[in-house]
Amino acid sequence: MCGHLSKRFKSIEFRYIPRFHNELANALDTLASIILYPGNTHIDPLEIKIRDQHGYCNIIEAEPDGEPWYRDIKQYLKTREYLKHANRDQKRTIRRLSNGFFFSGEILYKRTPDLNWLRCVDAKEAEMIMNEVHT
Repeated sequence: MCGHLSKRFKSIEFRYIPRFHNELANALDTLASIILYPGNTHIDPLEIKIRDQHGYCNIIEAEPDGEPWYRDIKQYLKTREYLKHANRDQKRTIRRLSNGFFFSGEILYKRTPDLNWLRCVDAKEAEMIMNEVHT
Protein backbone atom coordinates (compact mmCIF):
# COMPACT_ATOMS: atom_id res chain seq x y z
CA MET A 1 0.00 0.00 0.00
CA CYS A 2 2.66 2.53 1.03
CA GLY A 3 4.85 1.74 -1.99
CA HIS A 4 1.96 2.34 -4.38
CA LEU A 5 0.96 5.58 -2.67
CA SER A 6 4.52 6.92 -2.44
CA LYS A 7 4.83 6.93 -6.25
CA ARG A 8 2.22 9.72 -6.37
CA PHE A 9 4.49 12.19 -4.51
CA LYS A 10 7.59 14.03 -5.76
CA SER A 11 9.33 13.47 -2.43
CA ILE A 12 8.55 11.92 0.92
CA GLU A 13 10.39 12.46 4.18
CA PHE A 14 9.72 10.52 7.38
CA ARG A 15 10.60 12.00 10.76
CA TYR A 16 10.05 10.82 14.30
CA ILE A 17 7.70 13.14 16.20
CA PRO A 18 8.09 13.07 19.99
CA ARG A 19 4.93 12.34 21.95
CA PHE A 20 4.60 15.91 23.28
CA HIS A 21 4.46 17.22 19.70
CA ASN A 22 1.75 14.75 18.67
CA GLU A 23 -1.03 17.35 18.94
CA LEU A 24 0.12 18.86 15.65
CA ALA A 25 0.36 15.46 13.99
CA ASN A 26 -3.14 14.58 15.19
CA ALA A 27 -4.52 17.89 13.91
CA LEU A 28 -2.92 17.35 10.49
CA ASP A 29 -4.24 13.79 10.37
CA THR A 30 -7.75 14.99 11.20
CA LEU A 31 -7.52 17.75 8.59
CA ALA A 32 -6.32 15.29 5.94
CA SER A 33 -9.17 12.91 6.66
CA ILE A 34 -11.79 15.66 6.35
CA ILE A 35 -10.68 17.21 3.07
CA LEU A 36 -11.35 15.26 -0.12
CA TYR A 37 -8.95 15.83 -3.01
CA PRO A 38 -9.45 14.50 -6.53
CA GLY A 39 -6.66 12.16 -7.57
CA ASN A 40 -5.05 14.60 -10.04
CA THR A 41 -4.96 17.65 -7.74
CA HIS A 42 -1.52 19.11 -6.95
CA ILE A 43 -1.02 19.94 -3.28
CA ASP A 44 1.90 22.16 -2.33
CA PRO A 45 4.00 20.71 0.50
CA LEU A 46 3.35 21.95 4.01
CA GLU A 47 6.53 22.98 5.76
CA ILE A 48 6.50 22.89 9.55
CA LYS A 49 9.46 24.07 11.59
CA ILE A 50 10.02 23.29 15.24
CA ARG A 51 11.75 26.18 16.97
CA ASP A 52 14.13 26.00 19.92
CA GLN A 53 12.28 28.83 21.67
CA HIS A 54 8.57 29.37 22.11
CA GLY A 55 7.00 32.37 20.46
CA TYR A 56 3.61 33.40 21.74
CA CYS A 57 1.62 36.27 20.39
CA ASN A 58 -1.99 36.77 21.26
CA ILE A 59 -4.25 39.70 20.59
CA ILE A 60 -3.19 42.43 22.95
CA GLU A 61 -6.35 44.45 23.33
CA ALA A 62 -8.26 45.50 26.39
CA GLU A 63 -11.63 43.92 26.92
CA PRO A 64 -14.56 46.29 26.37
CA ASP A 65 -15.17 46.47 30.13
CA GLY A 66 -11.47 47.17 30.82
CA GLU A 67 -10.97 43.88 32.68
CA PRO A 68 -8.38 41.28 31.59
CA TRP A 69 -9.55 38.34 29.46
CA TYR A 70 -8.83 35.90 32.30
CA ARG A 71 -10.84 37.74 35.00
CA ASP A 72 -13.55 35.05 35.30
CA ILE A 73 -11.02 32.23 35.67
CA LYS A 74 -8.91 34.17 38.17
CA GLN A 75 -11.93 34.99 40.34
CA TYR A 76 -13.14 31.38 40.25
CA LEU A 77 -9.74 30.04 41.33
CA LYS A 78 -9.42 32.66 44.04
CA THR A 79 -12.91 32.50 45.61
CA ARG A 80 -14.66 29.53 43.91
CA GLU A 81 -17.37 32.02 42.93
CA TYR A 82 -18.57 33.02 39.48
CA LEU A 83 -19.23 36.50 38.18
CA LYS A 84 -22.83 37.61 38.61
CA HIS A 85 -23.53 37.65 34.86
CA ALA A 86 -22.37 34.03 34.26
CA ASN A 87 -25.07 31.62 33.06
CA ARG A 88 -25.00 27.83 33.51
CA ASP A 89 -22.97 27.14 30.35
CA GLN A 90 -20.47 29.88 31.16
CA LYS A 91 -20.02 28.49 34.69
CA ARG A 92 -19.31 25.03 33.29
CA THR A 93 -16.78 26.50 30.84
CA ILE A 94 -15.06 28.47 33.59
CA ARG A 95 -14.77 25.31 35.74
CA ARG A 96 -13.34 23.35 32.80
CA LEU A 97 -10.90 26.08 31.76
CA SER A 98 -9.70 26.65 35.32
CA ASN A 99 -8.14 23.16 35.33
CA GLY A 100 -5.43 24.46 32.98
CA PHE A 101 -4.53 27.44 35.17
CA PHE A 102 -2.49 27.88 38.34
CA PHE A 103 -2.92 30.75 40.76
CA SER A 104 0.10 31.95 42.75
CA GLY A 105 -0.36 35.05 44.91
CA GLU A 106 -1.85 37.59 42.52
CA ILE A 107 -0.33 35.99 39.40
CA LEU A 108 -2.27 33.61 37.16
CA TYR A 109 -0.40 31.06 35.03
CA LYS A 110 -1.70 28.92 32.15
CA ARG A 111 -0.33 25.42 31.64
CA THR A 112 0.81 24.59 28.09
CA PRO A 113 0.61 21.11 26.49
CA ASP A 114 4.37 20.64 26.98
CA LEU A 115 3.97 21.37 30.72
CA ASN A 116 5.36 24.91 30.69
CA TRP A 117 3.62 27.78 32.44
CA LEU A 118 2.68 31.06 30.76
CA ARG A 119 2.01 34.12 32.88
CA CYS A 120 -1.36 35.71 32.14
CA VAL A 121 -1.06 39.45 31.64
CA ASP A 122 -3.58 42.19 30.93
CA ALA A 123 -3.38 44.54 27.93
CA LYS A 124 -1.33 47.20 29.76
CA GLU A 125 1.26 44.75 31.03
CA ALA A 126 1.43 43.01 27.64
CA GLU A 127 2.10 46.32 25.91
CA MET A 128 4.81 47.15 28.46
CA ILE A 129 6.47 43.76 27.93
CA MET A 130 6.31 44.05 24.13
CA ASN A 131 7.82 47.53 24.23
CA GLU A 132 10.58 46.34 26.55
CA VAL A 133 11.38 43.31 24.38
CA HIS A 134 11.47 45.31 21.14
CA THR A 135 13.61 48.23 22.36
